[in-house]
Amino acid sequence: MIIQVCIGSSCHLKGSHDIVELMQSAIEEHHLQEDVTLCGSFCIGKCNRIGVTIQVDDEIHVGVTKETFKDFFAEHVLQRINNERN
Repeated sequence: MIIQVCIGSSCHLKGSHDIVELMQSAIEEHHLQEDVTLCGSFCIGKCNRIGVTIQVDDEIHVGVTKETFKDFFAEHVLQRINNERN
């Protein structure tokens, strides 16, 4: 799984640095270092008014914030990895 966190100007101002840190911690906490490649990406082209844009493989998700991160990670990373393993 490849996860790209937008670090372009707009997302940077909306907290992409915090989202990258949360993502790194969650990947380590769930021992997913072998399953996930985390990288930064300049503008993914789906800017919005709230939160950061994240691309998980081919799916683009907008509006991820520190407050919504846990739910995002559970639904779009953990659930997907669990489905792939089963």
